[in-house]
Amino acid sequence: MSTAVWPPLPHDKVVAEEKATLARELEWLLNSLQETLASLKSGLEECIALLAPNEPGSTLVVSSMRSESVKGFLTRVGTRIVKGDIHVRLQTLPPLRSASSYPLHLSTLPTAPSLVLTQLTSVRNLVNQSLDVVDISTWTGDAHDANFIAGQLRLLFDFIQEARQALKGGEDVGGKWWDNSVDENIFEPPLPPTLSFNLSIFDGSLLLQLRTLQQVVSGTPTSFTADAMTGLSLRQRLGLAARIPEHDETGQVFAYKGQEVRVREKVRVESQDPSLLAVMAKLSALEHGVGVARRSLAIVMEVDEEDV
Repeated sequence: MSTAVWPPLPHDKVVAEEKATLARELEWLLNSLQETLASLKSGLEECIALLAPNEPGSTLVVSSMRSESVKGFLTRVGTRIVKGDIHVRLQTLPPLRSASSYPLHLSTLPTAPSLVLTQLTSVRNLVNQSLDVVDISTWTGDAHDANFIAGQLRLLFDFIQEARQALKGGEDVGGKWWDNSVDENIFEPPLPPTLSFNLSIFDGSLLLQLRTLQQVVSGTPTSFTADAMTGLSLRQRLGLAARIPEHDETGQVFAYKGQEVRVREKVRVESQDPSLLAVMAKLSALEHGVGVARRSLAIVMEVDEEDV
């Protein structure tokens, strides 16, 4: 069954009515998007509150699950680690005298450098920029200009997506470990030169990676067995000492602090941060909400979503 108008309308009038209807739909959508922007602003402000440097901060357990390799805690306040006490037991890291493990104490000296999580700094800046976009879209620009609102939504989508990816982590975001060495004076006593300490954000959790390093001596053959490349001692090769666990970087050479080094031993520990997990979930929801708004606007404007 079909529906027709009788008597039939002239083609020019049909086209004019279609344009008028589309204009009314666009006006309605632009008005409703102001409510959407207000809701997005509320969600972004919740993210800022979760990232704020509020005392006493979040104290997180940092311990290896199936071994005694790493035991301790870190306290995060905003984008900084303000307190930490970690004890490390690795075969290739000798403990201090009269101790059973190597201590990593965050220095409390006023002259000590800060341990800053640059990914969280980026997330906070991106969320603040997103709030600026919302304010401009609401108060400064023309809220009834579809092209203006489309551009603002595209910018907002990019900022929120980048912030979420910063919390997702990975080498593309956090950088390579050999290019992001911490200042040894952050710790008391200072970090030994044969130990690499790397702290980053991965999937909304704190990710601690410790590596013991061995300098590559110039002229050393590189076609040895895996045991030789990991720097095993004679006692270990003869089976008189515990074998160093293999890892995914065995045998590779890295440029670290101006020297070529190999990774002898590696340990990776993740500690879930409830506040960061909440921020990541909120950013995912906000990204989805902006995406829906962009698609709706593209349909009414009769353009491709990539153009909105």
